[in-house]
Amino acid sequence: MQVEHIGIAVKDLEAGNALYARLLGQPHYKIETVDSEYVNTSFFRAGATKIELLEATHPDSTIARFIEKRGEGIHHIAFEVEDIEAEMERLREQGFRLLNEAPKKGADNKLVCFVHPKSANGVLIELCQSMK
Repeated sequence: MQVEHIGIAVKDLEAGNALYARLLGQPHYKIETVDSEYVNTSFFRAGATKIELLEATHPDSTIARFIEKRGEGIHHIAFEVEDIEAEMERLREQGFRLLNEAPKKGADNKLVCFVHPKSANGVLIELCQSMK
């Protein structure tokens, strides 16, 4: 298992893209909308890891609620797994609380599942597997 990306909630994707382009010394390489999550995403490369900026597209979205409660900042850490269903089962057996019963389609051509922050010292964890 390795860190695949770090998700950062932003109020304004355009402003976030400008800031991270200056910070990382390179532009984002991809923008994508995930309608089911009411979010626009933007991806940057940072070595072997990616940075994903997340902007809410609806006031009731998870990202909008996160920003309202905590402000902009790190939203989640994502780990790449080879078999997401097997990893979900392993984590359930270890007593982790999952936010998804089954993997769902996420950004960047990934299947995703989230581990509740209360199960991971207050950090939202995303499991992701590349779709073939």
